[in-house]
Amino acid sequence: MTNTSFIIQKTAEFVKQTLKTAESGHDWWHILRVWNNAKRIAQTENVDFFVVELAALLHDIADAKFNNGDEEIGPKTAGDFLKSLNVDAEITEHVQQIIRHMSFKSSFDAVGFTSEEMKVVQDADRLDAIGAIGIARAFTYGGFKNREMYNPEIEPDFSLTKEAYKNSAAPTINHFYEKLLLLKDKMNTKTARKIATQRHRFMEHYLEQFYAEWNEIK
Repeated sequence: MTNTSFIIQKTAEFVKQTLKTAESGHDWWHILRVWNNAKRIAQTENVDFFVVELAALLHDIADAKFNNGDEEIGPKTAGDFLKSLNVDAEITEHVQQIIRHMSFKSSFDAVGFTSEEMKVVQDADRLDAIGAIGIARAFTYGGFKNREMYNPEIEPDFSLTKEAYKNSAAPTINHFYEKLLLLKDKMNTKTARKIATQRHRFMEHYLEQFYAEWNEIK
């Protein structure tokens, strides 16, 4: 019989160690928040908790944007680790598929895979991209990439392709319109939609305040 508690513990330890020097918007604390939100959402859904927890823990183990755009390094790293713990092949493949298809950039493609477990983990990850923490993460990553906070001469692009999204160097404020403000309506579960509504409203208030302060510049 699979000792799921042991595997979850070892996975958490592996992720925490692997991401100890990660950019702070995609570090262990991000993983912990997503993990906790995934468990919270999963309580109201008919899902395999073991798959949900593994996918939540491993979803950013090797994010493509920090690995030269390699979209297979994450699933491979996760798969190799789970195989080292002798996790069932079907579960391992499910976790890899979730990691492969759950990101926002994947939404630009035709649906290649989905599952109830992916919907839960996807919602948990998207919740961490909005609200107060989502704002902090956006500006942290923007600073990491040396992007402008805001440039009124550069309009948001509402017709981005996947490649354009991946290669965008637009100011961080544009990211609100190109992704963050879109996430509320992309939530899969009732629990996530409820949480997202409040966080979305906070972002709207933040933007109002940001523009009010920006427009004081003369």
